[in-house]
Order: sequence, then structure tokens, then C-alpha cells
Amino acid sequence: NDRQWLLTVLGFIKILRTSRVCNKVKMDFDVVIVGLGPTGGTLANLLAMNNLSVLILEKESSVYNLPRAVHFDDEVMRVFQTIGISDSLSKKLIINKGTKFLDENGKLLLDWPRPKIITENGWYPSYRFHQPDLERSLRYKLKKFDKVVSLQNCEVFKTVNKKNFTEVHYKNTKINKINSVKSKYIIGCDGANSFIRNEMKTELENLGFEQRWAVIDLILKTKNVNLPDRTIQYCNAKRPATYCRNVGRRRRWEIALKDNESSKTFFDEKRLWKFLSKWVSPDEVEIERKTVYTFQSAIAKSWREGRMFLVGDAAHLTPPFMGQGMCAGIRDASNLAWKISICCKKGHSENLLNSYQSERSSNVRDYINTAMKMGELLNSIGGSEVSDTVFVQPDGTIKMNTIKPQLGKGLGECEDINRGKIFPSFKSDFGRDIDNIFACDPILITNKKINKKELRIKSYDCSDIPGMEVILKKFKTNTLIIRPDKFILASTQKNDLLKFTNTCLNQIYSL
Repeated sequence: NDRQWLLTVLGFIKILRTSRVCNKVKMDFDVVIVGLGPTGGTLANLLAMNNLSVLILEKESSVYNLPRAVHFDDEVMRVFQTIGISDSLSKKLIINKGTKFLDENGKLLLDWPRPKIITENGWYPSYRFHQPDLERSLRYKLKKFDKVVSLQNCEVFKTVNKKNFTEVHYKNTKINKINSVKSKYIIGCDGANSFIRNEMKTELENLGFEQRWAVIDLILKTKNVNLPDRTIQYCNAKRPATYCRNVGRRRRWEIALKDNESSKTFFDEKRLWKFLSKWVSPDEVEIERKTVYTFQSAIAKSWREGRMFLVGDAAHLTPPFMGQGMCAGIRDASNLAWKISICCKKGHSENLLNSYQSERSSNVRDYINTAMKMGELLNSIGGSEVSDTVFVQPDGTIKMNTIKPQLGKGLGECEDINRGKIFPSFKSDFGRDIDNIFACDPILITNKKINKKELRIKSYDCSDIPGMEVILKKFKTNTLIIRPDKFILASTQKNDLLKFTNTCLNQIYSL
């Protein structure tokens, strides 16, 4: 115990020293975020909830008003619930029924259903959405925070990454004015061609998939069009294609281009409508957008350099066949936000910040690898064994359950069987949403008698939260520490909760 308290005292001295150094440099903001897409908007909201001052620099003048990302899952919806936009957003969503992979003759190769059931995250497994709706919801929520400044038409052209602070130089392209600000951290949410990634001088590890696809978004002129009510992947060695049933009257086709085929050639009106004629005619739909994307699989070798970080497409690129590109970025934001917040409020922690990439990179790599295997199936060069969740049903059909990659090594002990598991979302017996009590800080929940003043963590016993006893039994433990991103940090059945919590918190706060 004496040794434990000595380490605690030494840790507080370290925090004070770090804070003193930072205080010598006048900080304009706690955090500067570069990029205000869905990932940047989510991260900004999570940081603002922790009462941090945030500057967002976005090079575009307004929300891009055409479709881009179209899918997210229950884990991401839970993050939106934490932010406080899930109720309003729900009115603009449809529940996704899943995906079927068909061969050239229409034979079912693989069925990936998304059952309409509430998951452990408290939402349905899969949703379709219109990206401008999401971005407007995120930006509207940001207006509620006095310490958030969001600037449009601002392009970053230089960064400074010092030991105790960062500096961003940017140009307002609308008024042709140059400015600079200092902050504790810079976070690049600036997409696949990330300027912040270039400033960090980190390379992308190419995972082997690169293919050009035409993306065509259409709006139905009438409801009476006979189209599938779920995603269909048309597997074909010569011309693989994807059909997406999106929100409202929006529908999308994605078509692989041949190696030497130009977008101009493919988008020739006669040629394009000849391809689409299998499903729709010009009388039934209007084209909202047509463009070409290069679908890639890659992961940045380093997601952090000093006080600079990469999030979302700046850190990794995934083929779209699982609909997990934006989801991965939101998961990044959820993982990093609470760690940055603790460092801003309690002192810089190398151990805590290093856990960001170590926890997230293996998770996103699993999604990318599965999406690549789906791409091989689509191109008819791979089989249906796209993941270890694929199984053959008694009737011979091949189905796939949704993969749930584990949190990578990082905080907590790997020997702890509960470490890294999702803590379920539920409402207590009196209607209280449990997620709300640990949106910003870790909490301890136990069925043991505790002295709340003794523990350096927000603590609740089962009498505080009716229904919690059942959750503890599910995890076969007496005590859990839950992180703000809804993962379990640690569990124990031992009686010495003071030692247990100190050990866990020392890892977070580097004490």
C-alpha cells in the first residue's frame, strides 16, 4: 500500500510538471481538428462533451450535398446516441436488411442477412442513411458548445509538432487571409489524401486491393419500380457490380471498370443506360451523381507522431463491400476522444495515447481483410469463405454472420477475459439510460460494498442501478471498470477494490 501511494504521488508530480510546461505556452485551443466530415464532426462533438476547446478547420465552404457514405452499424449508432443525435437522425434512416451475393445466373453464393433485432449496443445491426443528413446533424449539435469554433474555407498548409504543444498555419481561401493557432493536439480527419498524414511523414501499407469503380446515384421518379429491397452483389469476372437500396427514393449502382476503360467511355449515355437497362429505364429514374472511385485497402504505418494523430480515412482505407469505411472512422473517434480529453484535463500520458493505434489497428485490419475477400468473391476470383463467420445451413445455402473484431492490445490486461468486450446498452428499471453516466469518464460498477470517497473513480453499486446485477452475472464477475467508449477496461472478483482501481487508473494516467 505504501508503494502504491508513493507511485500515486509521483504520478501527480509528473502531471503538475507537464501542466506547468504547457501553461508556459499560451494555448488557443485544446485540440485542432482538420476536416469536418462525419469522422471529424463526431470527434469534435465527443471532445466538446468533455468541455474541451476545439477548433475545426474545413477547406470546403459547406456540406457536400450529394450522397457518399450510405451505411453504418449499431456500434456507430450508439456513438451517435452518446452525442445526442440518434433520435433526430432515426427519422431519416432505413433499417438495412442485409446483402446477397449472386453469380452470373442469379444463383445465391452467399447470404449476409442483418436480422431486425436489437443488439447489445441497443440498436439494429445495420442502417442506410444519406450522408448530408448526418453531417448537418453533427454540425447543428456542435453549435450548442460555446468552446467549439468551426471555420469553413480554411486550408492547412503547415504544422508544428513540438514536445509540449502544436501549431497549425492555415489560409482562409475565401478572404485570402493567413492565420495560425497553438493547441495541445492536432487531429487529422482530412480523408484519403490527408495533409496531416503527409506532415507526419508516415507511409501507407498497401494491403493489396486496388480497383476503379463507377458509382451512380439515382432517384426514383415513381415508387412503382421493381427493385430489390436489400443490397445485391453481382459476382462476375468481367463486370462485377453492386446494387444498394438507399434511403427514400435513392438507389445506387457501383460497377467495376476495366483496366483501360475511361470514365468518359463508361459514362457515355447510351453505354450507361444499356448497362442500367437490366433494372431501370430513363423514364423511371434520374441520375443524381456519377463519379469514379479507386477502391483501396491500406493502413497508415503510424497513426500518431508526437501530438499529431490520424483518424478515419487519413489512417486507413477499405473497399466498400462491407460498408465499414465510415464506421471505422467513427470507431477511431470514439476510441481517441476520451483519451485526448483525459490528457487535456489531467496531463499528457504517453501510455494512454499509444494505446489508440494498438487498440484500433488490428480491429480495422480485420474489417479490411474481410472486405477484400468479399471483393475477390465479387470479381469471381475468390470463394465464399470470406470470414470465419460463414456457415452452411441444413438446406445447403451459405450464410454469413456479422464479424465483430476484438479490440487490439492496449489498456487493461489481456488475461482478463472481459477486457475489450462491449458493455451492453440498457435502460435501468426506472428508465435511466446507463450510457449517459459514463459518456466522458471511466466508471466502476460492483455488487460489493464500497467506500466511494476512497476510490479515485466514479463508482456505482448495484443498488444505484437496478438491473446491473444481471449484467455482472453475464460477465461472471463482481466488478467492472467501463471506459467512455463503452468497452470494458477490466474486471475482478477480488475484494481489494482500492488496489484494483489504482492499478487500472495508473495505466490510464501513467501514475
